[in-house]
Amino acid sequence: MREEFDVPLAPLTTMRVGGAAARLVTAETTDDLVDAVREVDDADEPLLLLSGGSNVVIPDEGFPGTVVKVATSGVEPLSADYCGGAMVRVAAGEPWDEVVARAVAEGWAGIEALSGIPGLAGATPVQNVGAYGQEVAQTIAQVRTWDRQEQRVHTFAGPDCHFTYRHSRFKGSDRWVVLDVLFQFEIADLSTPIGYADLARGLGVELGTRVPLGDTREAVLEQRRRRGMVLDPEDHDTWSCGSFFTNPILTPDEFDALAERAAERLGFEGPTPPRWAEPDGRVKTSAAWLIDQAGFAKGFGLPGAAALSTKHTLAVTNRGGATASQVVELARRVRDGVEAAFGIRLVNEPILLGETL
Repeated sequence: MREEFDVPLAPLTTMRVGGAAARLVTAETTDDLVDAVREVDDADEPLLLLSGGSNVVIPDEGFPGTVVKVATSGVEPLSADYCGGAMVRVAAGEPWDEVVARAVAEGWAGIEALSGIPGLAGATPVQNVGAYGQEVAQTIAQVRTWDRQEQRVHTFAGPDCHFTYRHSRFKGSDRWVVLDVLFQFEIADLSTPIGYADLARGLGVELGTRVPLGDTREAVLEQRRRRGMVLDPEDHDTWSCGSFFTNPILTPDEFDALAERAAERLGFEGPTPPRWAEPDGRVKTSAAWLIDQAGFAKGFGLPGAAALSTKHTLAVTNRGGATASQVVELARRVRDGVEAAFGIRLVNEPILLGETL
């Protein structure tokens, strides 16, 4: 383990805001990770587990306790056959996009549409990372964790992780520390069926078509770059947590009320809220559409230090020199504006340490 004191945390996050950690411990092995967490818990001190820093907003005053940075490594194929697929164990500290690139190169299908997502592999089950019609829940066989409450290793089978849209049993709880994830991939040269309309259009195919894994990856990366969702230190549109709000999932009656309110606000000949049917009968709609139609266009907030991305209304960005308070204030303004316009209260996706919307 590497131990440092009074370490700035902003450079360790994609939003690039926030103060320093009183103490930073970098854990490069699973044993080190468990030992570091146990040490802090035994001392009854504040603990922040930092993964890739892509889904957290660090407060301006920093963190007064110990930050444990996950830096474990290892991608271990355990078995591979065409009936059972490829079973691959991935350490929590592996950079996620490198895992996806390896899967594409090896012919492990199931996560190719999750290309370009920042962060580490261990964070993916926590919020059930998903994009372009795929979710990690579709390929996760097991999640091995350290149970801080019972002080033991606990392994969850995929169904026991309670995966739902951008959520799992691990999200919102500090009890579980993800140590590694066991994936079960299909062995194939072709992607899983394309399930996202924009991606299908970009590939020039119909929904449900399977295309070469590499083609899917490149098409996804192109889509994400166009939206400012692939990290680039020279592009302030990528100084963000990605999508700041999740897409609302509504009952049919709630969606009907939204559609009626939209018609009154935008005119009955105006645009209508997007809708996608959920398996449980509810309806998902677009947070980006709500933000835009509520009057928050791309680039809203410029020339301020915190502004919406010029490429994608869902991303709250740091234009250089923004504070965490400015980022949160802009997000709050957008959330409240959408609620005033449409009666829908957006929910933030990143964790806001020391702040609330």
